Amino acid sequence: MAQVAGPTAALAGVPAGLQAQGVWSGRRQIFVRFAAEAETATMYTADALANELRRSTSRSAYHSISISGRDPLSNVDYLCAAFAKPPVDLPIMLDTDGQRPEAIPALKKFVGLTQVTLEGNGLEATTERGLHTLHAAAEAGMQHALVLCSSDQTSDAQLLRIVEQARVVSGATMIVIHPPPGVPVDRDRRWMTLLERAAALHNDVRFALKLPPPTGMR
Repeated sequence: MAQVAGPTAALAGVPAGLQAQGVWSGRRQIFVRFAAEAETATMYTADALANELRRSTSRSAYHSISISGRDPLSNVDYLCAAFAKPPVDLPIMLDTDGQRPEAIPALKKFVGLTQVTLEGNGLEATTERGLHTLHAAAEAGMQHALVLCSSDQTSDAQLLRIVEQARVVSGATMIVIHPPPGVPVDRDRRWMTLLERAAALHNDVRFALKLPPPTGMR
């Protein structure tokens, strides 16, 4: 009888690096990166991924594992198979755009932190689903964070509205606001004022600069 292969997924590698953004920014992580259409992909079985994570952690020290890349929550069965027996004793972070909240409960045994990242000009357009994902993570007992990567067109009113909505979803939401790359934050008091107003709405709002590539990864 032919042996049935386990689930597979197209990954853009399992690299090591520093987290570019969010709650664990600057932490040294192993990245399980699902490949985007334009990226070179390698097919990994769930067993192959678990073995690769074990090999990597036997050679060096890491803070955590980051699950990221293109639409990681479309691969829930694969992730569950890979982490069914924890391959390494490290915290696991899921970095998602928040578009598949219904997939969150399946990962509650493995994922310690769900980080919903909303970016750029489409930030408000994706907020509703992102908030649903935050709610699902809170209900699953995970730590949960909202990362707002603003663009030059993002207004303070938009950011503050999302901060308030996230607080309503869960008072335990960790919120990180990143300004656009290249903004002279040392000469622009807008960000100090924005953080003051945001802190009045929610007690866990942080302002931070993203780590640019290639130093920063996600």
